[in-house]
Amino acid sequence: MVSRRLLLQFLIAFFGLSLTGSLAAQPSQPTHVVATFSILGDMVKRIGGKHVALTTLVGPNGDTHVYQPTPAAARAVSEAKVLIVNGLEFEGWLDRLIDATDFKGMHVIATKGIEPIAFEEREEHGGHNEKADDGKRSHGENDHGRDKKGTEENHRDGHSDDKHDDHHAGHDHGAFDPHAWQSLNNAVIYVDNITGALAKADPANAATFYKNRAAYVAEIKALDVVIRENMARLSANRRTIVTSHDAFQYFGRDYGLTFLAPRGLSTDSEASAQDVARLIVQMRKEGISAVFVENITDSRLLEQIAKETGASIGGTLYPGALSGPTGPAPTYLDMMRHNYGTLVDALGIS
Repeated sequence: MVSRRLLLQFLIAFFGLSLTGSLAAQPSQPTHVVATFSILGDMVKRIGGKHVALTTLVGPNGDTHVYQPTPAAARAVSEAKVLIVNGLEFEGWLDRLIDATDFKGMHVIATKGIEPIAFEEREEHGGHNEKADDGKRSHGENDHGRDKKGTEENHRDGHSDDKHDDHHAGHDHGAFDPHAWQSLNNAVIYVDNITGALAKADPANAATFYKNRAAYVAEIKALDVVIRENMARLSANRRTIVTSHDAFQYFGRDYGLTFLAPRGLSTDSEASAQDVARLIVQMRKEGISAVFVENITDSRLLEQIAKETGASIGGTLYPGALSGPTGPAPTYLDMMRHNYGTLVDALGIS
């Protein structure tokens, strides 16, 4: 009897320890993260891996400028522990989406800490001149007429406190160029901001996030070296590039290129006949022989400009959205490789 009782106690203790051990070994639930568009989503995946449950609001080949939030997007934001956005008023619809939810999680602005390109700098780099119809709006003001000082303070924090009406939502970017991911140097800052947020939200896996961050940053910096070396070989008369909309000024700043575009910062803006005519004159004068269409814009305007100037279509660039998994730009680094490779192939290097 005693031996049977001891055996029973042993079995209870053994299975109890086994159960406790199996429960302890169970992995923690992944952190629910929402990223506003595909480039941010890819960065989150590289850093968070299996420890994040990711929802990307604007997917591959999607145009964040003109995105309209859905009820599913509102539900995803409501349930998110971390919301990662670009900032610099790129997501003009974001305030309305958050207002429609009971989001109480961590709001992360991926561009925090970058040096943004202001309108004045964009003019120096050959950027599109976004003026109001009367031609009187200065680059220091946005469409609401706010002065430059007030706008700068808001945009450096990533968004404005003003609520945009439906007419302006999605394309009123204010005083700064939001396409900061087009700089690989800026991408390191994006990655640092994302890593810090994930580590704070899930400290148990912080070491993994920082390990993934180190490997990712090494790849980013290595690609920057390759692009810098190849772009340095472009001749001076091959350094002006025409694209559909004004999204490549950070790339131009990093590698000494001038980007021109008939449209402004947003794909939702309209190119005036005067802007198009001015661009055609400049292309003829400077002998610009190639234009580049984009995966998120209608190519007909660029095709018309190419026909008027005798330029060729140099290829398709990816300004603000990745391709699908079978396309040429399924990840952020693939996108940067593809864009620079397309430019080099069309312009030629010495």
